[in-house]
Amino acid sequence: MNLLQHPASNLFYQGRTRRPLVAEARGVYIWDVDGRRYLDGSSGAMVANIGHSNERVLAAMRAQMEKATFAYRLHFENEPAERLARATAARMPAGLNRVFFVSGGSEAVESAIKLARQYALATGQERRWKVISRFPSYHGATLGALALTGMTNMTEPFAPMMREMPKVPAPTCYLDRDDLTDEERGLRYAEMLREKILAEGPETVLAFIMEPVGGAATGALVAPDSYYARIAEICREFGILLIFDEVMTGAGRTGRFLAGEHWGLQPDIVALSKGFAAGYAPLGAMVAHEKIVEPVLASGGFVHGFTYAGNPLACAAGLAVLEEIEREGLCANAEAMGGRLKAELEGLKARYPFIGDVRGKGLLLAFELVADTGTMEPLPKEMDAHIHLVEEAYRRGLIIYSRRTCGGTAGDHFMVCPPLIVNEDHIGEIMEKLTAALDAFAGRFGLPVGNH
Repeated sequence: MNLLQHPASNLFYQGRTRRPLVAEARGVYIWDVDGRRYLDGSSGAMVANIGHSNERVLAAMRAQMEKATFAYRLHFENEPAERLARATAARMPAGLNRVFFVSGGSEAVESAIKLARQYALATGQERRWKVISRFPSYHGATLGALALTGMTNMTEPFAPMMREMPKVPAPTCYLDRDDLTDEERGLRYAEMLREKILAEGPETVLAFIMEPVGGAATGALVAPDSYYARIAEICREFGILLIFDEVMTGAGRTGRFLAGEHWGLQPDIVALSKGFAAGYAPLGAMVAHEKIVEPVLASGGFVHGFTYAGNPLACAAGLAVLEEIEREGLCANAEAMGGRLKAELEGLKARYPFIGDVRGKGLLLAFELVADTGTMEPLPKEMDAHIHLVEEAYRRGLIIYSRRTCGGTAGDHFMVCPPLIVNEDHIGEIMEKLTAALDAFAGRFGLPVGNH
């Protein structure tokens, strides 16, 4: 087959706009082969946390490439993996000191639920197998992770092939129209977990998995503070493991190394990827509390694995990324620049009446478009706003990321999540291009626009 005439990528681009070929990426910018520059306002898929082509990370990878690029973990241990495991554990809550490396977020989540199940078997809790998650949510593309995912458009085609897990509503308090305070709303959503556990049978529930700050499925959703502490209490009450999917939130994106740190939470298992190696190599990790791992090891070992688990080149990249986050103070910069960017996005609500909500923490931010800010009714589905606004921004050299808000079937939100190295000038450029894109989008669909 002549791949120039029959490119394999056509399978995925049928009916969609083809993108230009990438030529170079440095810092917060990417250039195509025609020399056009784009500001990476979403860090890819919220991945490029330290920016592109960092010389210190590239140097660490080159040095490792001169030594070994692959060593199978059943045959050899390797220094980058050992050092990265220690560095990762040092950044975790107390007791989470067992690290299992993978190649991505789906593998990290898959590993987490398999470890949880094997822990139940090793401790005489054979009836526990259900992992409760939230709707909407996204936890990965493998069938195990997809069973946890609450996005109808992604799960429905594969429903006959998997055993879907129980769901509770995500704490979308910004949509609620009631007389409750934020604290009361947070508790109300947390109690939905307790009710679901009782309905399923507590003896059958293994774990609850959540993103401390929502990812693409909910558009950087942050629950009221009351939600988090109550969730942890409920899990302890029923002896259920608490799993944090920090694939998108981890590695400093929200202003802390883990988003759960904002609420002082102690999970049993954490899944990491994306910013963990920041796009320099396929890498993720499952980090588990020693109390979970020891019984599994004592019962015969973890029945699970991947060919590239603990790959020395990927781990060398990951270690260099962690060192860069520390050296450059990127958690603090994410908090500071995130606050500035969020304030700018909030300011857009006065000019564009169809912006219904701005939310997020640090540099994990999003805004949502609506037809009516009073009722938060979504824009008409057939408008495909989540596609058109992204295209308007892209034409102006700004990359943002969008998803359907209501379980993948309706609603439109947009992630604005630049690399953690972003500065005030970059934020100004983001806002200039985003404003122009919103003006063009509003003009195209006849939506109201106020004054600057």
